[in-house]
Amino acid sequence: MTTHPLRIGTRGSPLALAQAHETRDRLIAAHPHLAAPGAIEIVALKTTGDRILDRTLAEAGGKGLFTKELEEALFDGRADLAVHSMKDVPTQLPDGLEIATMLPREDPRDAFFSRDGGGLADLPAGAVVGTAGLRRQAQVLELRPDLKIFPLRGNVQTRLSKLDAGEVDATLLALAGLRRLGLTDRITAVLEPETMLPAVAQGAIGIEIRSDDATTRALLAPLNCAVTTVRVTAERALLAALDGSCRTPIAALAMLDGDDLHLRAKVLSYDGRTIFRAERRGKAADAESLGADAGAEIRAQLPPGFFAAAPH
Repeated sequence: MTTHPLRIGTRGSPLALAQAHETRDRLIAAHPHLAAPGAIEIVALKTTGDRILDRTLAEAGGKGLFTKELEEALFDGRADLAVHSMKDVPTQLPDGLEIATMLPREDPRDAFFSRDGGGLADLPAGAVVGTAGLRRQAQVLELRPDLKIFPLRGNVQTRLSKLDAGEVDATLLALAGLRRLGLTDRITAVLEPETMLPAVAQGAIGIEIRSDDATTRALLAPLNCAVTTVRVTAERALLAALDGSCRTPIAALAMLDGDDLHLRAKVLSYDGRTIFRAERRGKAADAESLGADAGAEIRAQLPPGFFAAAPH
């Protein structure tokens, strides 16, 4: 039993809070004593990434913008665990912190929204697609080089409101977040991985703790999903081998069938015209090496300075 509430650190967006509440509910299901009033406290923090809305993450500095403040709260004891969307987590964690648990992964695909109800292929020439993600931008332009990209940041509700207001003709969002927020009724189409390969670890929730906190690690152990851990391990190993960040249009998806792992990956130029692909099949136990090997294959093909500067 802890002498203070178990404090869950999270961003304050509606989606982040939904993920924190899911974590809380799973903890209570595994440990009924945590249902007592005051046993768990959710600590909502505003991260640098939440504050910066006037430019893309690539321009602002990359993924760590969504984790830095939560990790500081872990270090100074304001939080015992931090709940992250794994696609926002850098491949290198600060010394003394670790991802202890991954919850069962939601559907990793992307959802497409348009005001006229048509799909990506149905958009008229020159239509404006709102997305700040370089991965989505590059794959949209790969399929439809005639479209225009408008950098659209903000949470799910903000982006949908801008679509409704006519600021863009279409936008894309992670299906996982929409499912967690109960907003799937707004979706025009779900894009299959063959059309839009997801971001590394999209749909996965990871829980970060202090490495020396054995009590919290033990509480989280029953929540860990082994299948998700294997899939995300392969994808993040690929990302690490590529030294990937929000400045890099990298897409990957690992699927697990029994003990058989299948990893697909692609790296694109910002305009979607140049594409490098890799694919690996192997055993779950080799997830990290398979991902690293696929990443090394692509990295060896990239011309010097391929991602020297993010587009503005």
